[in-house]
Amino acid sequence: MPVLLSAEQAPTLEQLLSFLQTQGLQAQLVDQTAASIKIQGIGSLQNAGGTEISFLSNPQWRTQLTTCQAAAVIMTAADYQSLSDKPPYAVVLFEQPYLMYALLAQWFDQSRIQTLPTGIHPTAVIDPSASIADDVHIGPHCVIEAHVTIGAGSRIGAGCVIGNASSLGKNALLHAGVKIYHQIQIADRVILHSGCVIGADGFGFAPHPEGGWAKIAQIGSVRIGNDVEIGANTTVDRGALDDTVIADGVKLDNQIMVGHNVHIGTQTAIAACVGIAGSTQIGARCIVGGAAMISGHLQICDDVQISGGTAVTSSIKKPGRYSGVYPYAEHKDWQYNAAVISQLSQLRKRVRDLERHDQKQKHK
Repeated sequence: MPVLLSAEQAPTLEQLLSFLQTQGLQAQLVDQTAASIKIQGIGSLQNAGGTEISFLSNPQWRTQLTTCQAAAVIMTAADYQSLSDKPPYAVVLFEQPYLMYALLAQWFDQSRIQTLPTGIHPTAVIDPSASIADDVHIGPHCVIEAHVTIGAGSRIGAGCVIGNASSLGKNALLHAGVKIYHQIQIADRVILHSGCVIGADGFGFAPHPEGGWAKIAQIGSVRIGNDVEIGANTTVDRGALDDTVIADGVKLDNQIMVGHNVHIGTQTAIAACVGIAGSTQIGARCIVGGAAMISGHLQICDDVQISGGTAVTSSIKKPGRYSGVYPYAEHKDWQYNAAVISQLSQLRKRVRDLERHDQKQKHK
């Protein structure tokens, strides 16, 4: 159940709409007399109470509008016109209710964060050479190594480790137990969830002629751009030579493996349990479904959608949606089957042409 703000902390509807204007969005309040209503939180159409705002993002849930107990509901003009009676709640008209919900949820969550304790916990271990802005919060049992830089407004949860000469930008949020290795560059407004490991060695070994493996030192780094969010227990390996790059606005879900030297383009979103092998480049605005497997040294262009569970074994050069999973087999058999499957549409056409020819021969 969402935590509500106190009545004293709660904004009015008018203040929330003003906040949206600062984000470049214009919403309309149907009844201006409702502008002074206090909003203490956000709830679903089914469960929102009389001090919360709710939203309708899909017309299939219109029936819930008649029983909703919220103080206000965000909906489109078409949804509002579908109501047969005047609702007991205030109506906010906006053509993208889900987007408005997302921004308001951010606002309420920031209000919650602002009430959390600030300062540096006495159990934190901080090297004297570290540069930490005055308003940074560092929780219990954190370790901040030499020459680390942490920007203003950032919050470091309990048990985090930030390695030597790494930098963290402004207003970053590290939840408990994040591990950042040495010389990692993280920009502004980045969110890292518990269990993230950023900058561990990539999987690099050279076969030795006498047997065994010679480790390849991973001397690159990781660069994470602005407004990136990385989910719990996701790992981003450092580059072998060139850096691993997570560009601005990328969203990574939980338990993703990003191999060394991978480059993920701006605004790309990747769901849970995806594995991305080393040196693959993924373009901007891509969407990758859960548990997809992406082989190494591939090029995936901008604006590609990859369905969940898909095995991507070759580069993708054309925007669009891609799907497909094969059962495993011996490699030679798998290659043969894959080649046949890729020609199925042509084979089907040939079979149909042969059938038509056969029918003509029978009727002669």
